[in-house]
Amino acid sequence: MSLTDKLFDKSTWERFYAYKSSLKCSKRFKKELREYIDSEKFLSYESEVRSLEGLPLPSKSVISKMSSQKKRTVYKYPYDFNMILKLLTYLTLRKYDHIYSPDLYSFRPGICAKDAIMSICRTEDLHKLYSYKIDVSNYFNSIPVDLICEELDKTITDDLPLLNFMKALLCEPYVLFEGEKITEQKGIMAGSPIASFYANLYLKDLDEWFGSRGILYARYSDDIIVFAKSEDKIEQYKKVILDTLKDKGLTVNPDKEFYGRPEDGFTFLGVEVKNGDIDIAPASVVKLKGKMRRKARALERWRRRENLDGTKAASAFIRIFNHKLLEVNEDSDLTWSLWFFPVITTSKSLHEIDLYAQELIRYLISGTHTKSRFNVRYDTLKELGYRSLVNEYYKE
Repeated sequence: MSLTDKLFDKSTWERFYAYKSSLKCSKRFKKELREYIDSEKFLSYESEVRSLEGLPLPSKSVISKMSSQKKRTVYKYPYDFNMILKLLTYLTLRKYDHIYSPDLYSFRPGICAKDAIMSICRTEDLHKLYSYKIDVSNYFNSIPVDLICEELDKTITDDLPLLNFMKALLCEPYVLFEGEKITEQKGIMAGSPIASFYANLYLKDLDEWFGSRGILYARYSDDIIVFAKSEDKIEQYKKVILDTLKDKGLTVNPDKEFYGRPEDGFTFLGVEVKNGDIDIAPASVVKLKGKMRRKARALERWRRRENLDGTKAASAFIRIFNHKLLEVNEDSDLTWSLWFFPVITTSKSLHEIDLYAQELIRYLISGTHTKSRFNVRYDTLKELGYRSLVNEYYKE
């Protein structure tokens, strides 16, 4: 049976629902998935998937990246078809997981970002190693379609309908943008569920090069780090990485290329490992504080425009960041509490963020940055729903 057949098999959807229900996914998504299965909406695209004709076009959006002024391009299919791609991703990531090196940590069953950090930190004499870390520039949307299709041809040799469907998605030249049908070089389409499978596959050869040689290396999608006992070895490994990326039509983001001497420690996936401590990386803290600051300013403008009490704006701020940092959502592996808390060994950065958040909340309540803001007691913050990251960390 082809995996494409399973996309229209209700028992497969029920297993998918059971899997999602076993995770810390949001109640909203579970409810939506339950309704989708019960109504058998997955059948609405069966003829298109089987014939490869009339497949829906993805819609292109350009959005601001979180905590920055930079833009990123994402693609999204119609809701009912996107759900089919979620199941397809679930199935393909499991069927083909055996082809990957253990040093790949992205989008794999039972593996997540924190496993990469914990695995690296178990290395003997890690504090004596040099490191080289890079981020592939615009990875998802810059992968050449002809080259990823070649990788699919080599990998999916036992399921021709699946191969043809996955290539059809990639080779569709049109997208919808602001109501217009345009042609687009869209790579593997960041934002599409199945992009995670393509992203793992495309650099598989690079993972295998390091893994087969027993070199300390890790990749999480477009983030790569490698370690060595000398600067000469790091330069050698750097050349292997850059030559491979060039051959595959990819480039490095120069702002995220770092060399680390043993005394410098290293930063990877938003975590800094240095002097025996594992903490949230300074850059991650700066980005979060920037997002908090911008949100507080927006809420203050809203409060003034609507002539509201300051506690309204403060309560909104608290709800927003409780959800982002502490509460479960569909992408639960990406929430701070589930990503960072099991890995970090110090609450230093959490304490810094707590103090900053409390400053902003007091400002929203009092309407001032003067000393009088301290008249707002900590108990008042708690009454509005504020939850300290440090306290939540030590509850784990």
